[in-house]
Amino acid sequence: MTSVVTAPDVSFVIAAYNAEETLESAIDSALSQVDVSLEVIVVDDCSSDGTRELALRCRDRDDRVKLIVQPANGGPAAARNAGFDAATGRWIAVLDADDTIHPQRLKRMIARAEAMDARIVVDNIDVVPLEGGEPTAMFSRADLEARKTLELADFIESNIIFESTFNFGYMKPIFRRDFLNQHGLRFDENLRIGEDYILLASAIASGGVCAIEPEAGYVYHLRHGSISRVLKPEHLTAMLAGDEKFLKRFSLEPRAMTAQRRRTQSIREAASFLTLVDQIKKRSVGGILKTAIDNPRALKHLRMPIAVRMRRFARAAGVS
Repeated sequence: MTSVVTAPDVSFVIAAYNAEETLESAIDSALSQVDVSLEVIVVDDCSSDGTRELALRCRDRDDRVKLIVQPANGGPAAARNAGFDAATGRWIAVLDADDTIHPQRLKRMIARAEAMDARIVVDNIDVVPLEGGEPTAMFSRADLEARKTLELADFIESNIIFESTFNFGYMKPIFRRDFLNQHGLRFDENLRIGEDYILLASAIASGGVCAIEPEAGYVYHLRHGSISRVLKPEHLTAMLAGDEKFLKRFSLEPRAMTAQRRRTQSIREAASFLTLVDQIKKRSVGGILKTAIDNPRALKHLRMPIAVRMRRFARAAGVS
């Protein structure tokens, strides 16, 4: 008699590059989900440390763990796409290799999705400080409860550089796999920063209801270097190109379009600001004057404390 293989409720996709110090905790937290069936797909992006061997040991210990080894280092987007293509679960959840999740997370999120007929769900995030200790919620629970769903205009608006005090782009959505496949949604492999933003924006723009679970389920671990990986000019150029592709693919309602124009302007300002800082470091009077004339608004950001600029750059781009 032929046995019927039932698809798991959720496929976790973990892109891993030189993550041997944190990967096991991420995998164990996924395997510890209660009341859901699951698989954990680890995608090794050509690590040079013991990441692959660690993933193999986890696979030997629990057959719900799968391992994909990339033929070449392609970055997080390419690694996650490989995991998406291999996934068999009804839902797909991205988990970073240096983060963890609470045991009830997927049970809560799937229940909320089913109650609201949603194809996407996001939830609150617990942030663990650099020095360790008790986590704090990234977003106000009351605010998330009041919203109920994440609208495209609000999502774009929270991703405006220099202006946003919070960024919904940090949220780690789960997606119905059939919805992603139906609309041909994957990460943009040309983006090394901001690929999460474009995927979620595209999913919402494709008509997917994005439900909000106000309880924190994802645990974001701040680490040394998190803020220092701030935007570079080439990242901003790629982000503008990614946004342009997004706008060519989707027609936005007026409020979302207004937010998008502000976001585009903020990225251009950020690029001019980085150029201005570079010219100041080089003591290039001509370069400073040209940048200031081309985009006078870049000058105002020089008055902002460096630490604040760094945090806002990172927050608005979803840098982790």
